[in-house]
Amino acid sequence: MIIYRCIISNDEMFSDIYKIKVSDNGIFFEVEGRTTTRTEDFDERLIGANASAEEVAEGTESSSVSGIDIVLNHNLHETGFDKKGFTSYIKDYMKAIKARLEETDPDRVKPFMAGAQEEVKKVLANFKNYQFFTGESMNPDGMVGLLDYREDGITPFMLFFKDGLVEEKC
Repeated sequence: MIIYRCIISNDEMFSDIYKIKVSDNGIFFEVEGRTTTRTEDFDERLIGANASAEEVAEGTESSSVSGIDIVLNHNLHETGFDKKGFTSYIKDYMKAIKARLEETDPDRVKPFMAGAQEEVKKVLANFKNYQFFTGESMNPDGMVGLLDYREDGITPFMLFFKDGLVEEKC
C-alpha cells in the first residue's frame, strides 16, 4: 500500500486504496471516495465489565459516524475558508511548494506554477462547491484537500496538489 503524505506537515492525506487519477496538466491527484456510515459499538467486556445476573443491565451505547471515507480513514479535519482567506492561503502554499521544487526538481517549477495558477482559477470560479480539509495535525501551512461531488451529486472526490505530497510505501 502507498500512503500519500503532505511534504510540509507530514500528515497522511490519502492512500492508494482509492481510485486515483492525475489531472490533465499533472497538478492534482483526483481521489474518488464514497459516502459511508460506520457504527461503533461499545463492548463492555473490553474493560472487564461483567453483567450481573441479578440486575437488569442498561443497554450499551453505540454511535454511528457518517462521512466521506477518505476523510474518516485518514483523520482529515474540515476547515473553513472564505474566498479571500483561501486566496491568501494558496499563495503562501504555492510559494512553499515552489521553494521545495527549486531544491529537489528545478525543472518542475515552471510547469507547476503555470498549472497551479490555472487550477486555482478553476477552484475560485466554483468556490462554493468545495469543502476544505486539513491533515490530522491541522498545520495551517500544510496541504488543504478540496472536496467536491461529481455531476451525479452523490460521488465525492478530493483534489490534492501532486507536488505537495510524498509517497510512502507500507
